[in-house]
Amino acid sequence: MTDENEGNSGQIPTNLRLLFLLEEVAKVGVPVTPATVNEVMGLPKPTIHRLFATAEAEGFLQRDIDGRSYSPGRRMRLLATNTLSSEHLRTVRLAVLKALAIKVGETCNLAIPERDGMFYLDRVETHWPLRIQLPVGTQVPFHCTASGKMYLSTLRHDYLDRFLRNYTLNKQTEKTITNPDELRQELELTRNRGYAADDQEFMEGMTAIAVPITDDRGRLLSTLSIHAPELRHDLPELTEFLDPLQDAAAELAAIVSR
Repeated sequence: MTDENEGNSGQIPTNLRLLFLLEEVAKVGVPVTPATVNEVMGLPKPTIHRLFATAEAEGFLQRDIDGRSYSPGRRMRLLATNTLSSEHLRTVRLAVLKALAIKVGETCNLAIPERDGMFYLDRVETHWPLRIQLPVGTQVPFHCTASGKMYLSTLRHDYLDRFLRNYTLNKQTEKTITNPDELRQELELTRNRGYAADDQEFMEGMTAIAVPITDDRGRLLSTLSIHAPELRHDLPELTEFLDPLQDAAAELAAIVSR
């Protein structure tokens, strides 16, 4: 008997099932079991497990530590990154970044979370000759950068606890927070005030602030940050740019959600 004749599977065309499955996994935002996804899709049990196995074998999904749940794999994450980088989106996105860079007079960065750190997706450089070189494609640590701390502050508390138990908080500068309890307090502060700060924690002589870019469910998609040499702007001075930074983040979120 074919899948089309089983249960409710005829409601979803065969050639769209895998796409719908990946969409549902992405929507949930946490590792999810085939049974949970199938509450929405309504496919026969053998079919849903076969689809998950195919997606895992091709690298679109990866099995979580419990052996039953799945989350986006490398190819699915690359697909999301490439979608965000598509030419039409990028043209408009860069226009927003350039307008922000002109307004604040400092380098602006768009970063997304990857497995081992934050990945710089886009940036617009300041016109100043004194600037920090962190080109597109650079990956920076989570724990000592404004973008990374912004991302960590959005994790569920149980996920954050596991992260802090297992992630090495390498000391980048004298100001890097390497104590898990102190970092947890910093992330709670970040969560409450709505922005993250890097006061020479990643690179000596560099300050930065970051705000979230969220989807229509309030989940973090990426971060928008500005950084500057401390000689030009210390951290309190940099926070004076929060309003234009948050306005630009809202505009970028609207672009992605359209």
